[in-house]
Amino acid sequence: MMRWLSQWWRGGTAAVEPASMRDAAQLAQLHGASFAHGWGEGEFETMLNERNTLVHRLRLGRRTIGFAVSRIGADEAEILSIAVDEAYRGRGLSRMLLMTHLGHLAGRGVRTIFLEVEENNQPARRLYAGCGFMVVGRRERYYKQPNGEQLNALLMRRDLS
Repeated sequence: MMRWLSQWWRGGTAAVEPASMRDAAQLAQLHGASFAHGWGEGEFETMLNERNTLVHRLRLGRRTIGFAVSRIGADEAEILSIAVDEAYRGRGLSRMLLMTHLGHLAGRGVRTIFLEVEENNQPARRLYAGCGFMVVGRRERYYKQPNGEQLNALLMRRDLS
């Protein structure tokens, strides 16, 4: 069974682990490929240096294929970004990444998590709903696209305790 899963995931065993400075360039590349306004390597380096920011990478074999970034304030956190390489989506890896990340946030005393998600991003909404997040608000024209279009965001929340 494990051999089949390894072949199915193309490259070995999946692992979620803390990201380090040496991951900044790969994380920036993944972010740029996943979002209209990608964060640069310097932005990831800054976040990796901040004590109140938690950054995990999703590794498959030796390759980083995803990440999750959250900022912590007291007993609350906001997921700033989460992404998985397009070639590896739809395999349950983003759920593994998110649930592991949430576990680490809980271990740091976080009780409530917030995030914004683009209203029409059905795969992300299914992921978050499946991991216990509930829609608690809406932000009109929150995301600006390169073509000038502005898309709505849903504000979602999950309590950890």
